[in-house]
Amino acid sequence: MKKLLLPILILMLGMMTQAQSFYEKTPEAARWVRKKFRKLSKDQRIAQLMIIRAHSNLGPDHVAQVTELIKKYNIGGLCFFQGGPVRQALLTNYYQSIAKTPLMIAIDGEWGLGMRLDSVTSFPRQLMMGAVPDAQLIYRFGNAVGEQCKRMGIQVNYAPVVDINNNPQNPVINDRSFGEDKYKVALYGVQYMKGMQDKGVMACAKHFPGHGDVAVDSHKDLPVINKTKAQLDELELYPFRELIKAGVGSMMIAHLSIPAIDTTPNLPTSLSVKNVTGLLRQELGYQGISFTDALEMQGVAKFFPKGDASVLSLIAGNDMLCLPGDIPGSIAKVKEAIKAGKLSWETINARVKKVLLAKYHLGLNHLSAIDTTHLVDELNQQTNQLRQEIATNALTLLRRNNTTLLPLHATKVAYVGIGIAKPNVFAARLQQDYHANLFFFDEKNNNTADILQQLSGYDAVVMGLHNYGRVPANDFGLSATARDFISRLQQSNTISFVFGNPYALKYTANAQNLVACYENDDITQNAAADLLQGKIQAKGELPVTVDSQLKFGDGIVYHNYFPQVSPAAVGMRQDALDRIDRIATDAIEKGAAPGCVVLVAKDGKLVYYKAFGYTSSDKQTPMRTEDVFDLASVTKISATTVSIMKLYEEGKISLDKTLGDYLPWTRGTNKAGLKLSDVLLHQAGLVPFIPFYREVIDTVTGKPLPQYFSIIKDALHQYRVAENLFLRNDWEDTLYHRILQSKLGAPGTYVYSDNDFIFLGKIAEAVSGMPLDQYARTHFYLPLQMNSTTFKPRERMPLQVIVPTEEEHHFRMQLIHGDVHDEGAAMFGGVAGHAGLFSNAYDLAQLYQMLLNGGELNGTRFFQKTTVDHFTAYNSTVSRRGLGFDKPEKDNATRKDPYPSASVSPATFGHTGFTGTCVWVDPKYNLVYIFLSNRVNPTRNNNKLSQLNVRSNIQEAIYQAMIQ
Repeated sequence: MKKLLLPILILMLGMMTQAQSFYEKTPEAARWVRKKFRKLSKDQRIAQLMIIRAHSNLGPDHVAQVTELIKKYNIGGLCFFQGGPVRQALLTNYYQSIAKTPLMIAIDGEWGLGMRLDSVTSFPRQLMMGAVPDAQLIYRFGNAVGEQCKRMGIQVNYAPVVDINNNPQNPVINDRSFGEDKYKVALYGVQYMKGMQDKGVMACAKHFPGHGDVAVDSHKDLPVINKTKAQLDELELYPFRELIKAGVGSMMIAHLSIPAIDTTPNLPTSLSVKNVTGLLRQELGYQGISFTDALEMQGVAKFFPKGDASVLSLIAGNDMLCLPGDIPGSIAKVKEAIKAGKLSWETINARVKKVLLAKYHLGLNHLSAIDTTHLVDELNQQTNQLRQEIATNALTLLRRNNTTLLPLHATKVAYVGIGIAKPNVFAARLQQDYHANLFFFDEKNNNTADILQQLSGYDAVVMGLHNYGRVPANDFGLSATARDFISRLQQSNTISFVFGNPYALKYTANAQNLVACYENDDITQNAAADLLQGKIQAKGELPVTVDSQLKFGDGIVYHNYFPQVSPAAVGMRQDALDRIDRIATDAIEKGAAPGCVVLVAKDGKLVYYKAFGYTSSDKQTPMRTEDVFDLASVTKISATTVSIMKLYEEGKISLDKTLGDYLPWTRGTNKAGLKLSDVLLHQAGLVPFIPFYREVIDTVTGKPLPQYFSIIKDALHQYRVAENLFLRNDWEDTLYHRILQSKLGAPGTYVYSDNDFIFLGKIAEAVSGMPLDQYARTHFYLPLQMNSTTFKPRERMPLQVIVPTEEEHHFRMQLIHGDVHDEGAAMFGGVAGHAGLFSNAYDLAQLYQMLLNGGELNGTRFFQKTTVDHFTAYNSTVSRRGLGFDKPEKDNATRKDPYPSASVSPATFGHTGFTGTCVWVDPKYNLVYIFLSNRVNPTRNNNKLSQLNVRSNIQEAIYQAMIQ
C-alpha cells in the first residue's frame, strides 16, 4: 500500500504547488494575513468569502446598497458588470477606501473588458480564437486582457472558459468556448491563463467540471449531463486537469446535475461535496480558490433559497460564493450550520486565510488608487492590433471550387448582403475594390426572386451573411425565407462569407466556395475583403463540427506562390511519381517507420504531397499531410544556419572570426580560437556529441535524479525536458561547461558534431540579442507564413497535430510527444542550435523554396542570391559540406553508395535528421524534396529506414519522373 501511496502523494504535492505564486506563505505574507484576520469579527470572516454584484451604471441607490454591505459586513470582494471605465475606476477607488479589508475586485471579462464596459473595444469571442492556428496569439490576447485588468484595479478575471462545446445546441457556452477539441481547448485555455497571470491577474478556469455538452441554460434551469465518469475523465475534465498542471489561480464551479458524480436529485455540482471536495480537491488535487458560479442563477436558486445555497456551497468545499444575494441571511444560515456541526469555524478560518493570502499576492497589501488619466485610451491601446491579427489568422476557407473567386479576379461583381439594409464595411470595400453592385436582404426588404433574377448577368457574386443570432435557438433568428434565399444563392460563381457563429454554416450546405469569418465587426469585414483581394491567405481551421460535411479541423490553406499542379504541368511523369507510393508503403509495412509525409515541388509548384501510414506504431491515428514532425538535425539548417546567414549578410558576423570574438564565456579555453567557418563546416575538432543526460540520471534505473529535476515548473526549474519533468535553471551553465571541457580534435578534420551548432545557436543569440527561436520566427517563419514551424510546439498547437517520437526508457521514461527527441536539446529547454525545431512539410517547403529562388519568395527578399550561393556551395577541401548545409558527395557519380541519391546535381544542398527526416534542394532542376517520418517510434533502435534506403530511393524516383 505504501508503494502505491507515495507516487500519488508526490503528484498531489506537485499539483498543490502549481498556483503557488498566489498562495505562497512567505513570512511577509503570513504576517499580513495574521494582521488582517485578527481584525475580522466572526460575521466578517464569513462575509470575506462572498463576492457581491457591482455596476457603475445603476445610479446612487445601487452604490448605496454596495456601500452598506462593504461597511457593515466587510465583504470579500466585488464582481463588476456593466458600466463605464472611468465611473467603475472611481467607484473602485471609493469602495476600496471604505473597506476595512481590501476588496478582491473581479470581472467576468471573457473577451476583455469591452464585454462589460462601454467605451472599451471588445476582443473576439473564444470560438473565433479557436480557429487561429497559433496558440501564442492567445497568450498575447491574455496578456492584453491582464493589462486591462491591472489598469482597472481588477485582481481576478473569471476567464478562460475551458468548457468543450461538443453540443451545437448549447445555449450558454457555444461561442464562448475555444471549440470541441479537448486538446485545443486545453492548450488555448492555458495560454490565455498564462497571459493574464504573467501580468499578475488571477485567471479562473470555468465552468468545472464542464458545461459544454448541455442544451439547457443554467441561468434559467439546472442542466443534466448523463455521462459516465469515464466519459467525463476522457473529455470534459481534460482541460481542467491541464490548467491545474499549468498553475491556474482559481476555478469556477458550474451549476450542473451530473449523476455520475453525485446522484442527489436537483443538487448542482456547485453544491456537491462529491464534486468540489471529492473530484476537484481530492482526485484532481486542486487547492487553489474555488468560486461558485453566480448563486442567483436559476440552476441553483430554483431548488435552494439564497442562504441555503451559501451554506451548501461552503459545505461542498468552495472558498468564495459569487453573488449569494441575501448577505445577512446567508451569514445567519452559515452560523446556524456551524452551530449544528455541519460546518466548523476551523474550516471557515482556513478559507478566509487562504483568500487573504491570495489578496496579498494579488497586490492588495499595497493598494493604490486608480489613475483615470487617459484611462480609456490605455484600455484600448492594444485591442485593435490584436483584433486585426486574430481576424487575419482565423478566417477559414472551407470550400474553393472556383479558383477565380479567391482571389477574386472577376470584372462584373455583385454583392448580396443578408441581414443588412445598407452598406457596411465589407460592402463598401467591394464597391471600392471591384465597383460591385450592391443588393440587400433583410426581413423588411426580402424580394428574393427579383434579386436572383438580377444576379444572372454577373461574373461573380459575393454573399455576406451578417447580423444573425449568436445562439442556435430559432435558427439563429434566420427566417425560412432567409434560409431558402441563402441556399439558392450558392452557385459556382458565388463565394459566401459567413460573419458570425460558425454553427450557422449549416445553412450554406450547398456552397461551392465558402469562408467562415466568426465575427461581424469592421476589422473582420476588412480582413475578409483583404482575403478576397489576395492580400492575405486563409489560415484558420474550423473549431467545431457543423455537420457531416463541415467538420472540426477543416480549413483549406492555399498560397498563390506555391500552388499544387499536375506533374505534367512541370514536365514530370505521374506514373513514375507513383513509385513513391510503393516505396513508402513498403517501408511502412517492413517497419521502417510508422508513417511518413513526402513533398515534391518543381518550378515553385507542388507536384506531390502525400501522407502514408500512421502517427505511431499503435496504428490508431492515420498520418496527415499537415502533421507536425520533430525535424531533429534539419534544425541546423532551418533555424541556425539561416540565422547565421542573415547576420552574416548584415555584416554583424564574420566567418573569419572565432567563437571567442562572439562568446566571452569561451575565452580562456581551447574553444575560443575556433573559426566560425570551421564550425559551420564541422571541421573545428569538436566531439560529435556529449550525452549530457547521463550525468543527471540514476546509473542503475536510468531515471532522472530528483536533485536536478522537478515534476513542476517553478522559479528554480524553468527548463521543460518532458511532461512533468523540469530541469534546474543553473544546469544550463553546466551544459556549456561540459562542452568547453570536452576534447578537441585536430582542426581541419571533418567530424560531424552537434556541439558545432550549439555554439552557432548561441552566437546567433548573442549577436542578435534575441533567443534563437524568436529570431528565426521573427525573420523567417512569420514572414513566410510558416505557421507550424516552431520550437516548443506544445505552446503553439494542439498535441494531436504533433507526431510522437520515441517511447524513451533511458532518461525521461515516457513517450516523447511534442517535446524535442534529442536529449541535449531537451536539457536546453527545447531550443538549441542543433535540434528542437518542429514543422509540417508544407511550411518547411516554403523556407527552402525561398532559398531555391535565391533568397526571395512572394515578393519578399530575405537574402541576396550571393549569400545563398556562398553558403550552399562546397566550402571544404576535406569533406562534402557547405557552410551549415550538407551536400552530395563530390565523387557521387562514381560511388557505389551515392549520397543522397545517384541523380542529384552537385548544386544540391540540404540535410537529414535522426528522427527520420530530410530536406534536399536541387537548383539545377528547380526541385525541393522533403521527407518527414518518425522512424524512432517506438524506439530509436530501428535502422530499417537507412537499411532500405527509403529516403534515397524516393529521391531517385523523383529524378526518374522528370521527362528528359
